[in-house]
Amino acid sequence: MKIRFLGSALPIFALLIFLVNGCVKTDHLPIFETEMRYKTLTDQQDSVEQPTMQALFTYLETVEPINSENLDLTVDRAITLAMANNRDLKIQQVNPELASTLEDIERGVYDPELFGELQFYKEASSEAAASGGRNTVKENDQTSLLGLRQKLPTGTTLEASVGFDRSEVSSEALEHSSRVGLTITQSLLRGLGPTVNLVSLRQAQLGSAISNYELRGFTEALLAETETSYWDYVLAGQKIDIFKRSLAVAKQQLDEIEQRIEVGTLPRIEAAAAHAEVARRQQALIDVHSTLEERRLRLLRLISPGRMRDFDLQLKAVSTAEINPTQITDLDDRLLLAEKSRPDLSEARLRLKQNRLEIIMTRNGFLPQLDLFINLGKTGYAESFSGSFKDSGGNSHDINAGVKLSHYLFNQKAKAYDRAARVSRYQASESVENLKQLVELDVRLAVNEFERTRKQLTATRATRLLQDETLKAEKERFDVGVSTALMVAQAQRDLLLSTIDEAEAIINCRKALVGLYLAEGSLLERRGVRIDSPLRLYN
Repeated sequence: MKIRFLGSALPIFALLIFLVNGCVKTDHLPIFETEMRYKTLTDQQDSVEQPTMQALFTYLETVEPINSENLDLTVDRAITLAMANNRDLKIQQVNPELASTLEDIERGVYDPELFGELQFYKEASSEAAASGGRNTVKENDQTSLLGLRQKLPTGTTLEASVGFDRSEVSSEALEHSSRVGLTITQSLLRGLGPTVNLVSLRQAQLGSAISNYELRGFTEALLAETETSYWDYVLAGQKIDIFKRSLAVAKQQLDEIEQRIEVGTLPRIEAAAAHAEVARRQQALIDVHSTLEERRLRLLRLISPGRMRDFDLQLKAVSTAEINPTQITDLDDRLLLAEKSRPDLSEARLRLKQNRLEIIMTRNGFLPQLDLFINLGKTGYAESFSGSFKDSGGNSHDINAGVKLSHYLFNQKAKAYDRAARVSRYQASESVENLKQLVELDVRLAVNEFERTRKQLTATRATRLLQDETLKAEKERFDVGVSTALMVAQAQRDLLLSTIDEAEAIINCRKALVGLYLAEGSLLERRGVRIDSPLRLYN
């Protein structure tokens, strides 16, 4: 009674499975979206949140091409141009999109699969006749099959199919048969459950997050390089101004000495030191002009302003380098910020999670392959195609069920995979701890460097003021004849060096602050740059 009921309901049930699988995407099920708890691991999981950013880069400002031959460039404008136009960054921006395709590939494993089959069979054979002699028997068969197959994260494979067979043997009546079938296969040991079957998908999702952190790290490094290059360019321009003023002072001093030589108040030998000082200033001015050009070209490479001939663009740095730094008293807070925000540390933690997921798969590989299968079918026979389906309501049916077992005796391959996964996890765990130490070292060194430049800024400013007073005093002694031109030139040189030292101290303090923000992982946020959800580049 039960079998008869099953047989009559089977075609409808199989058709429903066919339609539902064809219309519903498996990757929309909650199991694909919910964060899984992997209870097979005894290790304590890292408390690292899955990043919500999946990056292609978005900009806070629309940047238009620069058509003029000169550009007044602020440090903020330089950062904006670099974020929008830098060609290295454009290359790196594609990586998260590439990584996200691996997620789609892993999800595609659970896409419904439509399959079909069409066969033609023809045979002519000879058989003994009842009246003696032999008869020629001709057989023509046509077989067709259409179905839908679905693999589920639970380790289940569903297959619904509709088959049709047309058979004609010699002069006998043409016979048609149709069959509606449903096959269910369930893994009972190896490959059982979403925990192991979704490992590859979870690893691909972590890979996408890792790619986002790699992009963030590259972007931070590019931003830091752009900002430091800008300040180096500013420093080179300041040095040109300093050397020009110094050269003008040296020439004025030379003119005064030559006038005194002409009137006989100074011996001619006094002019040698003044001439040497003018030549030294001219020599330094040549070098600093070359340095300015080099830094202009390097800065243009970073900002890539979008002109046909980028390197011909002349830059004028308009941001002031003056800074009033204060002492850092929140080292502990900065260390905590770095542990949370450094992209390389977050990336290392996610790689550790990937390795832990791998152990789930390798442990499952120790188990035998044990599958339960059930195959249900309903067949109808008639002399026509439509009649065979009408006849499927009869008592003809088939049921096939059982289990299949397979297992490698020594299982060396699974053991090797598991050992490799454990070693990789240990290596990744040690890498995280090592990187934590390096991050703390980076922050402490950056704070130390900032404090050094901050104190040097105060010291060089005081030195420059004292050297200025020294030069005034030396010139007064020279005017009354108790000093020499050589002493005045030396005082001028000391003032020049102290002025350059002060300018370098200001720039170094700026650069040290950038280095500190980079070490603690907060540079992007402090400069108003963010990475948002991706835009699909390819359709």
